[in-house]
Amino acid sequence: MPELVFFSGTMDCGKSTLALQIEHNRSARGLAGMIFTRDDRAGEGKLSSRLGLVTDAVEVEDGQDLYAYLVDHLSQGGRADYVIADEAQFLVPEQIDQLARVVDDLGIDVYAFGITTDFRSKLFPGSQRLVELADRVEVLQVEALCWCGARATHNARTIGGEMVVEGAQVVVGDVNQADAVGYEVLCRRHHRRRMTAASARAAALSPDVLPVQPV
Repeated sequence: MPELVFFSGTMDCGKSTLALQIEHNRSARGLAGMIFTRDDRAGEGKLSSRLGLVTDAVEVEDGQDLYAYLVDHLSQGGRADYVIADEAQFLVPEQIDQLARVVDDLGIDVYAFGITTDFRSKLFPGSQRLVELADRVEVLQVEALCWCGARATHNARTIGGEMVVEGAQVVVGDVNQADAVGYEVLCRRHHRRRMTAASARAAALSPDVLPVQPV
């Protein structure tokens, strides 16, 4: 039976790499896929991984009906034996419903890849809808690590290496950036303490506070 599968994890855990591997394996067997993405780090209409792999994709637009797009593609003689939706957290709930309809009405497997929560540890609406509708939710087993070596479970947004907890939910960036806006994966303890790798190094380099002597 066709399925809607949601592959989830933190940033830097290999979601896009797995998406590209699924595309490679199926295309090598003569199957044709439809790849959707949104706001990929490599630019519009691209699905890329941090390992340097990249392929063309359909850039999803605001208000686009993904089910109607597939029906139009098929009605014009195109093929779509499976669908890959990367950066699925950026899709709106209605578009996730449309992907579920692709599975149920067209009988096509849909593999969605995305992070579950944003830099404030709040659910992305698209990811929430995937959790609600998916036939399976697969947490990727390639664990990203916090700077302390513990398993990273949270995504942090940074500005100049300092963690921020306010701002728009979607700001495109990448992990380990030194630019104005970047992202870092942290364990829950250090996300709660807002301690990034940069702030941890700064704390380690600071001189010990002198004890206060009573007068």
